[in-house]
This record gives sequence, C-alpha cells and structure tokens, in this order.
Amino acid sequence: MSVLLKNIIRFILLILFQVLVLDQILIHQLVNPYLYMLFILLLPFNLPRPALQLLGFLLGITLDMFTDTMGLHAAACVFIAYLRPFILNILSPQGGFEGTQRTPSITSMGTSQFAIYVSVLVLLHHIVYFCLSVFSFSDPLYLLIKILLSTATSLFLILIYELLFFSRK
Repeated sequence: MSVLLKNIIRFILLILFQVLVLDQILIHQLVNPYLYMLFILLLPFNLPRPALQLLGFLLGITLDMFTDTMGLHAAACVFIAYLRPFILNILSPQGGFEGTQRTPSITSMGTSQFAIYVSVLVLLHHIVYFCLSVFSFSDPLYLLIKILLSTATSLFLILIYELLFFSRK
C-alpha cells in the first residue's frame, strides 16, 4: 500500500475514532484523551514544513468542525507541525535514522527516541490546546493537572496504537 493511501486512511480513521469514541470520554472534567495528533506525528520524515503545517491545519480544522471548538485544535496541530522537524532534528543521530522506513516509529527511531519525540509533541499540543481553551490562568493547578493527566492518557493510547499497528521490519 502506498504511503499516501496509508496516510489518507489514517487521517479518516483517527478523526472518526476521536469524534465517535474519545470525545465521549471525560473523566472528572480532567482527562480528555486525544489520539488524532498521531497523524501528524507519523507523517514521513522528509515531508516539507509547509506541507506538514497545511496537513496539521486540515487535521485540526476538520476536528474543530466536528467538535465546535473554533480553531483550537487547528492552532495546536499547526504548532506541533511547525515544531516537529526541529524535534526530529534534535533526536536524529548523525547519519539519520536507520532502516528502510520513512516514517517515525519505534522501529525506525528506537524505543527511547520515539518515546521522547511523542511525549514532547503531545505535551506541547496539550499545553497549547488547553491554555487556549481555558484562556485564563485563574486556576493554574487545575490547568496543570488537566494537561498532565490528558497527556498521560494520550501517550498511553499512542503506545497501544504503536504496539498494535507498527511493523517489525
């Protein structure tokens, strides 16, 4: 299957799963699990930054249309799409990532580097999203707990996704 077709299917399935399943889960007004940003995280290494930001915007605005959040997801997705090449550049070894795979995964990056890559970008996504949605620092402890718990839940879901769907080549 071509990389383009895989990414189109991933885009559609992640949006549907987010809207139909994960958006229905809210634990004590603190935990909002988000898995849709995995689309941006798993795009090919060599994708140009403008294309990456455009795809991030399309992903975010599509979810915004379903959830009526007026651009919050789009802003957070464009932010992590912009920072993704910098994070990958910091984490990449001198000769680039090994293997024949052209997309970030546990097999192409290694477990620890992939975990750092995903953790940093998911945390940054959640910081931007929740700071914009709350738009107040009147209760910073609540905001911090919400960001950390939602990040932990999202990272757990990403780990499950990777263990179910990554290829062991």
